Amino acid sequence: MPIFYGGDYNPEQWPSDVWADDVRLMREAGVNLATVGVFSWARIQPAEGVFDYAWLDQVIDLLHEAGIAVDLATGTASPPPWLTAKYPAVLTENADGVTRWPGSRQHYAPTSPDYRRLASELVRTTVERYKNHPAVVLWHINNELGCHVAYDYSDQAAAAFRDWLRAKHGDVDALNAAWGTMFWSQRYTDFEEILPPRHAPYSVNPGQVLDFRRFSSDMLLELLRMEKRIIREAGAAQPLTTNMMSAFQPTDYWAWADEVDVIADDTYPDPRDPLSYQVGAFARDLMRSLKPGRPWILMEQAPNYVNWRDNNAAKAPGQMAAMSMQAVGRGADGVLFFQWRQSSAGAEKYHSAMLPHGGPHTRTFREISRLGAELAELGDLPAPGGEAAVAIVLDWDSWWALDQPNHPAPLDYIAQVRAWHSAFLQAGVQTDFVRAAGPFDGYRLVVAPSLHLAPTFDALTAYVDGGGHLLTTAFTDIVDEHDRFLPGGFTRRLGPVLGASVLDFAGVQPGEATVHGDGLRFEGTVVAEVLHVEGASVLATFGDGSPALVRHPYGAGSSYHLATIADEAGTAALTAHVVDALDLRPVVANLPPHVEACARGPMLTLINHNPTPVEVDGHILQPHGYRITKP
Repeated sequence: MPIFYGGDYNPEQWPSDVWADDVRLMREAGVNLATVGVFSWARIQPAEGVFDYAWLDQVIDLLHEAGIAVDLATGTASPPPWLTAKYPAVLTENADGVTRWPGSRQHYAPTSPDYRRLASELVRTTVERYKNHPAVVLWHINNELGCHVAYDYSDQAAAAFRDWLRAKHGDVDALNAAWGTMFWSQRYTDFEEILPPRHAPYSVNPGQVLDFRRFSSDMLLELLRMEKRIIREAGAAQPLTTNMMSAFQPTDYWAWADEVDVIADDTYPDPRDPLSYQVGAFARDLMRSLKPGRPWILMEQAPNYVNWRDNNAAKAPGQMAAMSMQAVGRGADGVLFFQWRQSSAGAEKYHSAMLPHGGPHTRTFREISRLGAELAELGDLPAPGGEAAVAIVLDWDSWWALDQPNHPAPLDYIAQVRAWHSAFLQAGVQTDFVRAAGPFDGYRLVVAPSLHLAPTFDALTAYVDGGGHLLTTAFTDIVDEHDRFLPGGFTRRLGPVLGASVLDFAGVQPGEATVHGDGLRFEGTVVAEVLHVEGASVLATFGDGSPALVRHPYGAGSSYHLATIADEAGTAALTAHVVDALDLRPVVANLPPHVEACARGPMLTLINHNPTPVEVDGHILQPHGYRITKP
């Protein structure tokens, strides 16, 4: 099957006499898939109970006649003005109690019964009409769920939060125990007393914040499941997707991955950033990891510049194609953009498009057409999966718990996860991402940065015992799933695997936690732990001679624990150390800086992200040039 190529198409923004020209130019550019209807609710349903699909019929038929398939959106991402005027309780409130009014997009409460009822009606009516249309090959649920309104603090959200807490904790005494509400006289006697973590005089209970973040992710997931159920009950057999947003903090994508047939992602690295390819590689590897062994789709990227940064740089010649091929090399079977034709009005009119206002004579359109032809020439691609010997744990619960105040120092969880991914990327070693509970089968090394919070570490223990190797960093195994300390101190569950336990920790300033030993010397940052060694070998120490890096054999495997957060040089040095110690092979050895190699089964993709040419294996790669080798 050829790679899907195209983007969001919003014909409702244009008069109908433009549509035929759109389709003609799509064919010229090699487009074979258009995402239609993402923000069409107001056009499809001008009033409650009134639907107008005649225009959409015409658009989909035009695309089909031209051989262009349709990713048909359910249209639920942005309620029309009549809906919020008639049902104002659909709107959300922030933590200060301020209403988020319409006039933008995604102005709806996930918990609103009126929103759910009317969105369900729209989805059901749309699916019944188009489920058998031969152009429709994919259903596109909502759009970037939670992107602008991830947290709602309104009274209706409070009622739904209380229902969620009842289901999770069972009774109010269990909730009090989980949240530790004896502190600051916060003990509840009834669920009806509980509110979302609204603006308060000082720090809010961390267990309450953690559960509210879990609840908020679950409410958005309920919307996804609601639309999925309607699509399937209507008898639509096409696969379904929703566009994710790389590692988006408010939504636990591990829980979402099983609900969609195809993983899809929206990623917008800054073209001015010379390390933007690392941002892209991180997102691609996460999307591939969410459904192992299954290709995914790059649903949105910018053809050129965006409109929402303080200063919006154009992509360099070839940069758009290079980042697109990065997605293909890391498992994508679809390369799409926002959007096809540049808007003439509205908040995104300065956002680039595949067909800019300057028309087909622009550099953007020439590069879009060239990429379409190159993708068509690739033919069938191998399924991704099994290329990585290293997995990095990405755990939303730990992220949600650590991204709160009142820790020894501010611990940026996702920055640490990204730093380890970048270090292995620069070492040429391909990585996957995994859940904290695994599975870890097939990986030589699992890296778990600051895996602060977990109900159990049994899966990681079994992995090491069975012959795997584990690398952890400071603030791992500190609290239980409710963000409470366990009896007896820290590392109560993982301590035997580490051969050491954490006695204490404290925040550190630059220069206060230098790590040296075993050929390593780098700066520890943020926090340093006091370790009690219980069988591990000390590989490196802090300046005062206390253990900073330990290694411990456990079962058939081994563990490394770093009692601080390494700086960039230290992360790279420790990565090189374990790569050498475990004989982890790079995809391609001895690559020049900022040249990326990624494997997709037997297919190899090399990309030069430098602004100058480089030589690799006797071949010259031009600036932002690439070479794909298929068996």
